[in-house]
Amino acid sequence: MKKFLKDEGCWFIKYWGGGTFTKSGVPDLLVCADGQFIGLELKAPNGKASDLQKTCLKKIDEAGGMGILLYPKDFDRFKKLIWAINAMNIEEIYEIYTVLKGRWC
Repeated sequence: MKKFLKDEGCWFIKYWGGGTFTKSGVPDLLVCADGQFIGLELKAPNGKASDLQKTCLKKIDEAGGMGILLYPKDFDRFKKLIWAINAMNIEEIYEIYTVLKGRWC
């Protein structure tokens, strides 16, 4: 994931939530792709997001960013989203994000 984001010119930071000085529920990766904010919660194939993680993704979405709960099976779809963002293809961004958003809402 990190290599892909770097290769696509995205800014990102790995967030370690739940520590003494950090907030629980914040997505694993905070990403900026061509001006678009993405909160990316990464899960293993059988992983499950907590209610707090889902709430954070929802708040990102409500604030105008993209909250994404990403499973390995959706990595190719996520790559297409980043490519659509970089190409400013609004219709494709909306279409792909709607599918990815459906993983948590």
